[in-house]
Amino acid sequence: MKGEPSEFGAYRLLAGAVVPRPIAWVSSRSGDGVDNLAPYSFFNVVAVDPPVLMFAPVGTGEDLKDTPRNVLDTEEFVVNVVTADLAEAMNATSATLAAGESEFDHAGLEKADAERVDAARVADARVAFECRLYDAIEVGGSTMILGEVVYAHVDDDVATAGALDVTKLDAVGRLSGSYYATTRDRFAMERPP
Repeated sequence: MKGEPSEFGAYRLLAGAVVPRPIAWVSSRSGDGVDNLAPYSFFNVVAVDPPVLMFAPVGTGEDLKDTPRNVLDTEEFVVNVVTADLAEAMNATSATLAAGESEFDHAGLEKADAERVDAARVADARVAFECRLYDAIEVGGSTMILGEVVYAHVDDDVATAGALDVTKLDAVGRLSGSYYATTRDRFAMERPP
């Protein structure tokens, strides 16, 4: 098989081959005080100094869903890391709800207050990053949202000697269609000099 991405269906090709993708479970708050929570698998780290994360929801301009609209309006949000025990709840928050209905309530998730931003976080998330809007860039039919991490929550259960321990964080990644992956199957390789 060879050809232009559109010949294969660009979304299916990219989403099926660029795997596993980490999931940003983004919580935000509307100007009316409604808490929103939605998963995004077009997500990654962009920079360390300053610490910046990125997620890219589909939609631009007037065609934005609640999360990116809230972030652009308030300039604040939280990225919660999805672990295996929260996977079903994360999936429940991907449902299409009426405007003004909270995904926290829909999925039966407990909220916790953020320390530095005006948005709730998932209380049971082992890792959560409070972010302030760094920039937003329209890329084709999506809006890439860049957030500077201003505060981090790391559960002691996933830390060793005061640092995040990747062997203790059972993060979930997005594959394609209805498929997901965990980080339970790990291997290590030493980087050559």
